[in-house]
Amino acid sequence: MKRIYLDYAATTPTHPEVVEAMSPYFTEIFGNPSSIYSYGQEARGAIEQARASVASLIGAQEEEIVFTSGGTEADNFALKGVAFASENKGNHIIISPIEHHAVTESAKFLERRGFSITRLPVDEYGLVDPDEVRKAITAKTILVSVMQANNEMGTIEPIAEIARITKEAGIPFHTDAVQTVGHIPVDVNELGVDLLAMSAHKFYGPKGVGALYIRKGTRLVPFLHGGSQEGRRRASTENVPGIVGFGKAAELAQAEMNQEAERLSRLRDELINGLLERIDHIRLNGHPTIRLPNNVNISFDYIEGESILLNLDLEGICASTGSACTSASLEPSEVLLAMGLSHEQAHGSLRLSLGRWIADDEIKRVLEVLPGIVARLRAMSPLLKSNN
Repeated sequence: MKRIYLDYAATTPTHPEVVEAMSPYFTEIFGNPSSIYSYGQEARGAIEQARASVASLIGAQEEEIVFTSGGTEADNFALKGVAFASENKGNHIIISPIEHHAVTESAKFLERRGFSITRLPVDEYGLVDPDEVRKAITAKTILVSVMQANNEMGTIEPIAEIARITKEAGIPFHTDAVQTVGHIPVDVNELGVDLLAMSAHKFYGPKGVGALYIRKGTRLVPFLHGGSQEGRRRASTENVPGIVGFGKAAELAQAEMNQEAERLSRLRDELINGLLERIDHIRLNGHPTIRLPNNVNISFDYIEGESILLNLDLEGICASTGSACTSASLEPSEVLLAMGLSHEQAHGSLRLSLGRWIADDEIKRVLEVLPGIVARLRAMSPLLKSNN
């Protein structure tokens, strides 16, 4: 049975050219980049070349890129680093209710330590209203954090408009761009953000490596303490092969992004329209047009997403009910609940995320298989019977 992978938002396969670029740094160029002899300096040169590639991808300066272990660490670094660096100014932080757990759990951690957290409302599409940000700002606000695009339902937020408001107020602005970098154009200067988190494995790079963009002049305390790596901002011997792979993935994304986004948008719309035509009592979650090119999130009335997933897997199709970081949880998606969906609708959600190796015939296969699965599950559903 040919397997169809439709969970690219959770992780992506590492591009063969990325694997090839990384390979020498496991066995041949293996030196510690902090060492002054040639092995170490070759590794150091590779890191700086990768830093330049990542910086170029988002329009940043090289010295504004700090490599991390991934997007989660980058988000933690941004929130906790700014919070503890700004305690003498205030203790108020603003976030949205649709953030990745790397942000929401960091906010809860800070809340337990005396910081005040405001969670903004979102509309039915998951959009944050910039005016709500303006209203939430107080004299004690030290940070605003709103993700650029949500990992579950794909809506792209008005980051540039929010950034103009935070800049007027003199408040640092952080965005989690893990789902956007490498997939749509991201320029930190056009967006106006001060901090931006990204992760290599979301766009065909290796797992275990990410970065935090830190605009010059943004104050934050180090998240890890130890050596003087990453300009004294992130201690620990650098993951040289991972960083090299990150750099190569950034180069490939910069070259191919626009063409790939156009292809995926076409397949996304074909999948959305096909499902809406073939299956009754469903709804598209997220904004119909202002969304990631690879994201489809659908709620199916009267059945649960987990049941759909298991049946799709039997057909060789891999998908998700939402964030991979919470897939083991039986609780409904907090993101979908924040958008106004009922618990039943949130439980009945399915995320299909597309990527580089998805083909037209695979989309057609999903459209052939999924309506039958939904029909069989509804035939057994007590929820459907109770509504008839």
